[in-house]
Amino acid sequence: MVTVRLGRARDPRRALLRGLVTSFFAHEAIVTTEAKARETQRLAERLITKAKRGDLHARRQVAAYLLSEDVLKKLFDEVAPRYKERAGGYTRIIKLPARRGDGAPMARLELI
Repeated sequence: MVTVRLGRARDPRRALLRGLVTSFFAHEAIVTTEAKARETQRLAERLITKAKRGDLHARRQVAAYLLSEDVLKKLFDEVAPRYKERAGGYTRIIKLPARRGDGAPMARLELI
């Protein structure tokens, strides 16, 4: 599996993505760069699929990745049941205008 490096070494990249995914589930939408949004989407889809299983093992796997116990509870109790009948594609990326400061392509990642 090829992963985007996002200009960071492995540990800082993992910390960044864990924070983005946790914020994404807390607020159900985030605005970030397109590259970060794509990576966050990939991880969020996997975590929702695990949360849909709802068993203890899945809960522990997701808890090992998320940074907040409250977000874990929200994911399992509110978000995952919404997609019980859906096979995938729980999120969407909407492209936004480039960021003013450096012209970075921006995107909004949200739950469907």
